[in-house]
Amino acid sequence: MDLPLSGRLMRNIPELKYVNADNVARYRVIMRYFYEEYKRLRYWMKPEEVYEGVMRWGVLPDYTLDQCMADLDQLEEWGNLASRHDAGRASTLEEYMRKKLQYLLKPYSIEIERLLESLEKVTGYGGSLEPTLFDSIAEKLFAIRRMDWETEPGSALELWTSLYDAFKRLHENAADYIASMQTAKAEEMMVTESFLIYKDRLTHYLQNFVQALQRSAYKIEGNLEQIPANLRDLFLDRVADEELSKPRLEDLPDKETMIAELRHGWSNLERWFRGDGNAPSELALLERATKDTIARIVRSVIRLQERKRSGISRKKELEYLAGWFARMERLEDAHELAGLVFGLFRTRHLQGEDLRSTDRADQSMWDEAPTTRALRSRSRKRIGRQETEPVPEHAERKKREREAYLRRQAEERAAMQELVRRGKLTVSELGVVPSAVRMRLLQWIGRCNTAPRHSFMTPEGVVIAMTNPRTERRTVLRSEDGDLELPDYEFVFSMGDAVRMAAAAAEGGRNE
Repeated sequence: MDLPLSGRLMRNIPELKYVNADNVARYRVIMRYFYEEYKRLRYWMKPEEVYEGVMRWGVLPDYTLDQCMADLDQLEEWGNLASRHDAGRASTLEEYMRKKLQYLLKPYSIEIERLLESLEKVTGYGGSLEPTLFDSIAEKLFAIRRMDWETEPGSALELWTSLYDAFKRLHENAADYIASMQTAKAEEMMVTESFLIYKDRLTHYLQNFVQALQRSAYKIEGNLEQIPANLRDLFLDRVADEELSKPRLEDLPDKETMIAELRHGWSNLERWFRGDGNAPSELALLERATKDTIARIVRSVIRLQERKRSGISRKKELEYLAGWFARMERLEDAHELAGLVFGLFRTRHLQGEDLRSTDRADQSMWDEAPTTRALRSRSRKRIGRQETEPVPEHAERKKREREAYLRRQAEERAAMQELVRRGKLTVSELGVVPSAVRMRLLQWIGRCNTAPRHSFMTPEGVVIAMTNPRTERRTVLRSEDGDLELPDYEFVFSMGDAVRMAAAAAEGGRNE
């Protein structure tokens, strides 16, 4: 249940102006002096007393009493101080002529100075992991369930204060401590050699916290489940009555508002330990974050130890291992020993062209021809004098490749001329065809299916058209490297207009 926003939340806070005003040094010194005297139970002070106390600190060498009185008036205008008339008798003419006032620190200013004092001590996230707080929370919830607070007056308020203070300390300190382990400073520390000395205590500290969390979480969740809503409301109503029964001069909120705040605090406690059904509880998230921190520490220690061992000679270990391999009689046993000793080797990606000899899906990669790649050493150490190598001459290889290419082109041209002569081709009419013919046929099928009119023109000027792209007849194309079931497509071959005109012109020239 969310609490409604009060008007005080939306208002401007003039009490904070002195923290960033032009004469911030003077205002901060005056307010700190008032706060120090407040802690000594000294409340109302004259301007002369404030001026003498400030000057004793020696931080404002050119400060005057008139400036001090002007600063006190300004702080009163901002709402940091309250003033009253000093009814004491004046001892000098100057005191009599001055406006005789005494000043008091207001509650807002007390909290501001208390906050600033705590901020001055912040050097990091701080925090701590206190496993005893889990037991304290479980005991307080068990006492609420047993209704131990009904016997003595004031016991309900004391029980609630102890319970919620322990919950706040647990949440804030644990969150701050886990956050401190995620900082850049912690990362830098985890890669230094000195971290090896510190890691045992840190790991033991985190493990104890996780064990206490796992041990007490069930108790806390069980106690929360066994406290019904009517018992909770009765307890919080008793807490509100005991809080309102304290004699105070300030205005207190009404009972309904106080009960709403107490129920909001109870819902925070319950959601932190049990969750809200849509998301995991804060307790589960804290356990996960703590375990992740332990894992990070372990990984950092392993890296440090491996780096430390990298400079140690392992000659004897390797000699012993080599003798062990030499005593192996079976290759399979040597493979198993290598797997246990070395594990999986790091993967290396080598770029190259995959020249497969077949498209069969059941063809094993071990049956393929290997692709040879020459690897050059990356070592900077020069081993003797190396002779310069001449630039290799590839003219003979280029000639062979060119002849093979021209031969393939001639075969394809002859095949095209034969298809044009036939004029039509059906897949079911083919017998056992070579793999090259199968690849060419599948290429025609793909190009015809993607073309708008189910036809295309080859570089030789032959137009290939598929006449039945949506046929339901099926057939089997038999090839040297396997059988393929596919629709019984029909192709029609014809000469393109440009080729036909060129052929006609050549025929006319020969007739002349």
